[in-house]
Amino acid sequence: MDRKKAIKGIFVSALGIKAGKDTISSLSDPPRAFTRNAQTSSSDTSGSRVSEQGYKHSVCRWTYSSVPLEELCEAAIELKIDSIELLDPPDIKKVQQRGLHCAVANSVPLSLTNGFNDPAYHAALQKEYSELIPVLADLGIQNLICFSGNRRGAGDEQGMEQCAIGLDPIVALAQKYGITLVMELLNSKVDHKDYQCDHTVWGVSLCEKIGSDHFKLLYDIYHMQVMEGDIIATIQKYHPYIAHYHTAGVPGRNEIDQSQELNYPAIMQAIQDTGFTGHVAQEFIPTAENKFDSLAKAIELCTLK
Repeated sequence: MDRKKAIKGIFVSALGIKAGKDTISSLSDPPRAFTRNAQTSSSDTSGSRVSEQGYKHSVCRWTYSSVPLEELCEAAIELKIDSIELLDPPDIKKVQQRGLHCAVANSVPLSLTNGFNDPAYHAALQKEYSELIPVLADLGIQNLICFSGNRRGAGDEQGMEQCAIGLDPIVALAQKYGITLVMELLNSKVDHKDYQCDHTVWGVSLCEKIGSDHFKLLYDIYHMQVMEGDIIATIQKYHPYIAHYHTAGVPGRNEIDQSQELNYPAIMQAIQDTGFTGHVAQEFIPTAENKFDSLAKAIELCTLK
């Protein structure tokens, strides 16, 4: 399964966004009212299924793209999962109606390769994000995903500078609406050839360059194990820059059971020890006949006793 194709297959609903009102040109306008700010935990909302540890559980929609959303909601409720994520606004409303949250909203339209590191895409990305952010704020969403894009020959410093230029006005708008942009760390070794934000240090340097609490990293444990390893020490060192986590087994990106090399209970303990109160999302591609059995085992493995 290809992640980009899977997500595109899910998020085909029209946003119904009224263009132009909240564009980059109106950054000085006061923000609309919204229900939560970037520092507010979803545990503050009634109906939240929070596990005993400080962090909460989430699951990525695209890895269950063959399952109707309603069925995934039922499974999440049964497994005490707090959130179904990487959704567009119509599906966010559907999961919220079931008492669930969406920990990270999807960017629409989605592109992992055409990102903020290329000035050729800045105008389009700024328009898309500036239209989407007010809609998500009205839904109480706290995190919105973004991507560096592929290098296409750009060096680390050049790509970082171009990302900062492209992101600065969007981060300013996100801050006004209480939303945090989270850039995902992906591996360029196996799954996303040429992707630029492929090392934690590069992502952290970009966070420092932008200099806002409303721009942080989505630390994908699978991708960073493939790319650089040293997961626990990296989390311990750089956790202030991390707003969200994803899981999957290594190698293969499948179940996080004893067949793979990562010690997820130890990793979850390390995350807990940092004081993290956000979401850890299951993003493995299930291979078992009963996909929800795999999800149940993953949640059990990632729940501290």
